[in-house]
Amino acid sequence: MHAVFLGTPAAAVGSLAALSDIIDISRVITQPDAPQGRSKRLAPPPVKVAAIEWGFSVSQPTTAKELTALITELQPTLGLVVAYGRLLKPDVLEIPFRGFVNVHFSLLPRWRGAAPVERAILTGDESTGVSLMSIDEGLDTGPVLARVETPIGPEETGGSLTARLAHLGAEMVDDVLPSFLHGELRGAPQIGSAATHAARLTKAEAQLHPELSVAAFLRAVRAYNPRPGAWLSVNGERVKVHTAGEGVVAAEPGLITPDADGRPNLGLADGSIALVSVQPPGKRIMCAEDWLRGIRGDTISVGGPV
Repeated sequence: MHAVFLGTPAAAVGSLAALSDIIDISRVITQPDAPQGRSKRLAPPPVKVAAIEWGFSVSQPTTAKELTALITELQPTLGLVVAYGRLLKPDVLEIPFRGFVNVHFSLLPRWRGAAPVERAILTGDESTGVSLMSIDEGLDTGPVLARVETPIGPEETGGSLTARLAHLGAEMVDDVLPSFLHGELRGAPQIGSAATHAARLTKAEAQLHPELSVAAFLRAVRAYNPRPGAWLSVNGERVKVHTAGEGVVAAEPGLITPDADGRPNLGLADGSIALVSVQPPGKRIMCAEDWLRGIRGDTISVGGPV
């Protein structure tokens, strides 16, 4: 028996390691190197970096046709998918004897789709989890082999919660996948009527507006950290908000007012929030008080075009 592993970001690396403890891996498949940072220099995905370090063969197909040809050539017993970044075509799904299994960062059928972690935080879910599921032709609609639930901490961000779920997912691969490989475990169908969709994140939706409630504003700051980054339009510039807390100043909605410690407080629909750390365009993350001192003018308004 041998398997192929399909994954791209750092959150998939733990499951790659877990799979290697269970079955021989004939190929690690990941997305092509992508431009990073202001230099736009090509950088390898984290899964590629780990796979090469651990001695696995790596392929980076650029098209669905290339991927199909590769899986057909390899004829694996099983495929494990963790945040690969591309939907698998029906002809590919039929190739492995045991099919493809996906580590999905939600309690399916809740939050099917590309951004389940961030959507859970944005909506104010009290808990989330990881589902191990067999992949079918739908979007995260296949039978669920196992699930593990965990509470969402009040300070957890999209990044920190993803990292924690990635660890839980790797443990699930280690604990559950051997039984599935040997035909001892069958998945349970999902209840379609209970499904919710976790649409892909966009920079536009990550804009923070004064019309938001305090609770919704703070959830958005956490959910969009680190990607795509929550931001405010301030004096025509896009200022990222990395951390924020409840404000202490009764600021007018849409206006920024310093509190007694010099920390900027932004007025919202039902109160105010205190900006803790921000990132102006082209600069590093900085203390919000320092940022405020560098802005000229008595009245600082938020909103409008960038």
